[in-house]
Parts: sequence; C-alpha cells; structure tokens
Amino acid sequence: MAKRKRSLTESKIEKLIKEGRGKGIGDEYQPWILVQDVPSLGRGTRLNGIKTNRQHEFLSDMERDYFYILEYSNNVVDIREQFPLLPLEETILIAKELGINHPTDPKTKEPIVMTTDFLVTLNENGKYIDVARTIKSQDDLMNKRTLDKFEIERRYWEKQDIDWGIATEKEIDKVLAQNISYIHSYYNIEEIDSLYELDINYIEDLVSEYTRRIIDSKYSIREISSEFDKDLFLEKGTGISLFKHLIIRKIIEIDLYKEFDINQKIEVNLLRKQLDGEWNIS
Repeated sequence: MAKRKRSLTESKIEKLIKEGRGKGIGDEYQPWILVQDVPSLGRGTRLNGIKTNRQHEFLSDMERDYFYILEYSNNVVDIREQFPLLPLEETILIAKELGINHPTDPKTKEPIVMTTDFLVTLNENGKYIDVARTIKSQDDLMNKRTLDKFEIERRYWEKQDIDWGIATEKEIDKVLAQNISYIHSYYNIEEIDSLYELDINYIEDLVSEYTRRIIDSKYSIREISSEFDKDLFLEKGTGISLFKHLIIRKIIEIDLYKEFDINQKIEVNLLRKQLDGEWNIS
C-alpha cells in the first residue's frame, strides 16, 4: 500500500517540534509562535525575562503588560508564552464533539495548532502548579466565533486538569504594568553603564548609602539622586538607576499601583537589607 502523503500542516508541525518549539521549561522553553512568524500583526514585542533568563515573545500589548505583572509576582516561577495545544488531534476531537469548526489556516484550509497565551507555573506554599491564561479584550468576548475557540481551549485544559481562564483589560492593571516596565531592565546592576567598571564592594557601599538616603526622606527622588551623584562623583542619572534597581530587586517598595513621579516625594519602604546574604549583584 502506498504511503499516505503528509499534509502541509503535518509537515509544518513536525518541523516546529524538531526545532524544539513548545518544549522545555525555564530558559530552555521555546514558544510555538515567534513574533517573526506573524509580522502582519505589527504589535509584537520581545523582552528578556528575569525569572526565565530567556527572550519572551508577545503578539500584543496586552500580552506584554500581563507578562510584566507576572514577572513581578512573588509566586510565579516560570512563564511559557504561546503554548501549543498538542497533539492537534486532541483539539480537533474536542471541536467535533462540540460541533464547532476547528481553526484552520486561511490559505490551506487545514486545521492549525491552537495556542494558549500563557502557561504559568506558580509556587503555592511549596507546591508547584500550572495555570493557563488567555489574554483578550472584553470587546472580543462579544464575538461568537472567539467564544467557540475559547471553549475548545477550555475543554483541552480541563482534560489536562489545569485551571484555565481569560484575562481582559479589567484584570491587567495598566498603571502597574507601566510602572514595572520602567524598572524591569534595571534588575542586573552590572548592566547600569555608570557602574560597569566599579569594584563590586564599592557598588555595595553605594547601594547601602543610596538606600539610607531615600528611606523616610522629605525630598523628591530626583533631588536625592542628584545630590547623591554629586556627593560621590558619579555619572548623572546613577542614583535614579539605583532607585529602579532597588524596586525591581524588591529591596525597597513603593506603591506601583499609582503613577510614580521622581520629581515628587515618594514613600519608600525597606523590604529587606540589601546585604543580608540574599542579594547578589552579579
């Protein structure tokens, strides 16, 4: 009997699986869809992850904002975006059971692999659990076809015994996400240009001094930082960079649910001593 010729979809799936797409955890995970795969969307973003130490791929601004919030969350330990619902036969069967048309390639009309925007691993009191989250605007939830596809997705994760849900703009605090975006790239202190060539022990002393100055101060962050830079003969902007570093490292805390203005006095709380053995600048 002649061997059945594989469809274009089957060939593509096999190729992506061989590339490692949709596999791995942490820094080894590769999203099923990359920004370059869908250039027509125009809203793609790539960001380096703190928790995963890898490049993340987002297809919308809402996905990017949701990611920032996940990054700052204490109980999130892994973030896998554009996660494939495999095997394809599973979602095809679910669609058939529901009497719903399975998503297809607009050109070939063949079924495509569905994806969930985020598969997130949480640490709940020492127990690791996965939750699946789809990101969609509330307006899109009025579309019957969108809801049909979500029902396929929901049933798929139900069979995996994994909690699935939809996050809309109501669940994604825009101010919080924006504030985290301001500080996200300051996690690694060695990447602050003005500190690059300084001795590690000296940097630790600088951080201690700067932290001391901003706790219970009546001055604005800009005023404190400017004086700090002048007093210690540092490049302009170093103090503000340290301020962002201390927040993203959770050494200090400010109210990230309010827009913060470094030209104003900001209430700063010390969460932990930066030199208590937990903090590592490398």
